[in-house]
Amino acid sequence: MAYGVSVIVPVYNGCLTLPDLVHRLEPVLRVLGGEYELVLVNDGSRDESWPTIKKLAVENRWVHGINLMRNYGQHNALLCGIREAQYETILTLDDDLQHAPEDISKLIAKLEEGFDVVYGTPEREPHELWRGLASKLTKFTLQRIMGVKAAESVSAFRAFRTRLRAAFERYQSPFVSLDVLLTWGTTRFSAVTVPHHPRAAGKSNYTLRALVIHALTLTTGFSVWPLQVASLVGFAFTIFGVLVFAYVVIRFLVEGRRVPGFPFLASIIAIFSGAQMFALGIMGEYLARMHFRMMERPTYVVAENTGERSDHKKQIPG
Repeated sequence: MAYGVSVIVPVYNGCLTLPDLVHRLEPVLRVLGGEYELVLVNDGSRDESWPTIKKLAVENRWVHGINLMRNYGQHNALLCGIREAQYETILTLDDDLQHAPEDISKLIAKLEEGFDVVYGTPEREPHELWRGLASKLTKFTLQRIMGVKAAESVSAFRAFRTRLRAAFERYQSPFVSLDVLLTWGTTRFSAVTVPHHPRAAGKSNYTLRALVIHALTLTTGFSVWPLQVASLVGFAFTIFGVLVFAYVVIRFLVEGRRVPGFPFLASIIAIFSGAQMFALGIMGEYLARMHFRMMERPTYVVAENTGERSDHKKQIPG
């Protein structure tokens, strides 16, 4: 079956790997038998990525480049590219060649079985301990939000049907999680196992700090369960306070003397203050995100692109 495929690649300091990526993608996409395109979204790179993208677009008519005003984040750049996709199937991958273009056919074959979203899950991820823990935290958070088993298999290497973007076509926020947005349109997720290759050049831009921030964005931007946790903590400490009060009164009535001292009182106050600050911190995160949305901060801003594409663009719903 011939597939029209739009490949979306967010680019950040990837000038060394982009020529090889384009070279390896073309024969893979040609074998699928349909029309295809590659959309390279430059997300505020500090190297020569944008000149490289412009050069590749001149040399390859099926390559289109978009240059964002600054660095907005991987998922924001992906959303920009997805909204530009022409064909009925979208495939996303990183610019570092850790996901082999030759594995695209595996995702497409699984998609053909009737799924709407298919992830290419690495056989193993050679990350250091702390980054591995942060990655597990992110996937755990995604599973709570997405409510599907496939959240355990979430990867930047994914294929999905373009029609799903109708579910989030009006989404406007500086905080983006593509995987959560996809759940707004479907529950038919699946995954296939693919090799995870070493980076072809450079070093990873996804640090421990970036992963933790992403997990925080997921929890407070697309879920209310942190507020529920804060409510439970508040309820638990209320019960604890009642029990402490009962202990003080009963001891006074039975033994005729008060509970001694300052250390006890200071400990109770510290516990309750900590619980209150914890709850206030969670509510503060939600208020901050509401504030930014009310300011109508853009998801991304396009500075320039490599020009109009050919007139054979298909009209895809959403």
